[in-house]
Amino acid sequence: MGEPGKSVATHGMTCFSKMKIFLLALTVAYVVKSISANYMVSMLTQIERQFNIPTTAVGLINGSFEIGNLLLIVFVSYFGTKLHRPIMIGAGCMVMGLGCFLISLPHFLMGRYEYEKMISPSSNLSSNSFLCSGNRSQTLLPTPDPEDCEKEIKSLMWMYVMVGNLIRGIGETPIMPLGVSYIEDFVKSENSPLYIGILETGNMIGPFIGLLFSSFCANIYVDFGSVNTDDLTITPTDTRWVGAWWLGFLIFAGVNVLISIPFFFFPKTLPKEELEDNADVTNSNKEEKHQGKAKKEKRGITKDFLPFMKSLFCNPIYMLFVLVTVLQVSSFSITFVFTPKYLEQQFGKSTAEIVFLMGIYNLPPIVFGYLIGGFVMKKFKFTVKKAAYIAFCLSLIEWLLFFLNFLWTCDNVPVAGLTTSYDHERIQQPLYVENKFLAKCNTMCNCLTNTWDPVCGDNGIAYMSACLAGCEKSVGTGINMVYQNCSCIQSSGNSSAVLGLCQKGPDCTIKLQYFFIRTLTGSFFYALAAIPGYMVLLRSIKSEEKSLGVGLHSFFIRAFVAIPVPIYFGALIDRTCLHWGSWKCGKPGSCRMYDTNNFRNIFLGLSAALRGSSFLPAICILILLRKSQLPKETDSSETEFAEMKLTEKESECMDVPRSPESDNDRELKTRL
Repeated sequence: MGEPGKSVATHGMTCFSKMKIFLLALTVAYVVKSISANYMVSMLTQIERQFNIPTTAVGLINGSFEIGNLLLIVFVSYFGTKLHRPIMIGAGCMVMGLGCFLISLPHFLMGRYEYEKMISPSSNLSSNSFLCSGNRSQTLLPTPDPEDCEKEIKSLMWMYVMVGNLIRGIGETPIMPLGVSYIEDFVKSENSPLYIGILETGNMIGPFIGLLFSSFCANIYVDFGSVNTDDLTITPTDTRWVGAWWLGFLIFAGVNVLISIPFFFFPKTLPKEELEDNADVTNSNKEEKHQGKAKKEKRGITKDFLPFMKSLFCNPIYMLFVLVTVLQVSSFSITFVFTPKYLEQQFGKSTAEIVFLMGIYNLPPIVFGYLIGGFVMKKFKFTVKKAAYIAFCLSLIEWLLFFLNFLWTCDNVPVAGLTTSYDHERIQQPLYVENKFLAKCNTMCNCLTNTWDPVCGDNGIAYMSACLAGCEKSVGTGINMVYQNCSCIQSSGNSSAVLGLCQKGPDCTIKLQYFFIRTLTGSFFYALAAIPGYMVLLRSIKSEEKSLGVGLHSFFIRAFVAIPVPIYFGALIDRTCLHWGSWKCGKPGSCRMYDTNNFRNIFLGLSAALRGSSFLPAICILILLRKSQLPKETDSSETEFAEMKLTEKESECMDVPRSPESDNDRELKTRL
């Protein structure tokens, strides 16, 4: 009798280890997918400059990932539970690797990046003939040829990036819903919050690594190794700078393939973790019952799809939670995708520095928040009602802290003819009116007025080019070039200018620090609220509908948030552009300078409005939970999940024929 007991105990420990190993592998997959996702978002500005496209197109590139995810999310979430979930997760990781490789491909197919400047690449950088002079037509960039314009626009190499991101979205589809449902099916109910907290922690460690790696790559010139960087006349703070965005995707392509391998060795099912270690007979009975259930589900793979869908749509708490998520994630999507661009324009910092600070200040508090939230939920075993109230209060605190961002603002850099006049009293001229790029000091210089090659005068005013500043000669090469004898610059100095826009004052740096301190506290409260809120989602739906419910929840986020929000918000940002860059053919490209005041009002105002509107359906959820009948707190050996009873309205929605097997399972799972 001793040997069989020993065998059962060993078997239980082996199964327990398999679940731990699966959790580890899935956490690594979460880390890698979140690294590539955050790397993509951080490099959107570099991609925008590389392909010289507006922010609206950048929003389409970002949304293509969600389009790919949206194509399969509902069917993968439902049918994936009937198939081999670990193998599907492994296949998804391999597809993500293919998408990352395709994203990096344009770098190897297109020529070197040529940024917008006043002189042609063949001109001598120390030559003075391109400055303020009446006879310099030989050294200026040639007149655009319409055929060159048509050829340049028809290339559309950024489409490779969009298609690759779409394929990456397809590959990411099975990882989250199938991974979560696999864990939910085979672990104790009381361990589920902790396990999901570990997954979300991995989901946050990835962004930390991704943002740091993004900062590193953004500081490396896109064509490093093939150009002499000493000849560059731009720095990472310049809006024409493009970092080595392609490098990370090439690395992630290989890593995704490697991490897919372990999933092909996991079994389709595992015995469920039990509360009592000595319940050997119960273990055997439940394992047999689960295997029988799996066979029944395989025979009825499509019978319950429509009933499950109707049940979810008739679940008021579930649908209200979806609405709350759509509104809140819309706000988070705006801040997450466009924060690097906003802070770069608002505080005058480089993309690499901004991304690095985002990783330092945002991600550690989120990681600790997820861990603490998961631990507290496991330790105190909060009911659904308590979890909902906790999530609501923490989210409200985070939203109120968000309004502090309106206190820390910086004005536009004064640019002559664009944001200020050419006279030296710094008279602010109205924006979005016909800009006066020419003045008496540069009328005779024959300058091009559509080229963005800014210089900063020693009077503290920037000019769109050295020619428009009236500079007559230059000394030095590369980024150390200094322009002298500038007729438009009248100061106590020598009327000289250096490359680039003028730097914003030290007060902007202090305000940026305040911004990130607020972000640190807000991120911590957001993470604390995430796990209780997610438990409300999981406990508001029946166990047999859990995988489909999670997938449908993700479907709504992608359909109504991840795809449209970056596109329409990118269009709103484009409306705040003060000066557009130009292609060689003369057509407008990406924006070089924004109106920071309007940008700030749209960026912060729309985010605050969306998040604030989410509290109305959240209050409705609290009211419904208060009126709903919840099951008593029972032992996990009695029931698999603590689920709510069906309301009369929901019961009416369930008047759809079901398979007998599903009815029997539902009756067993909804016992109190």
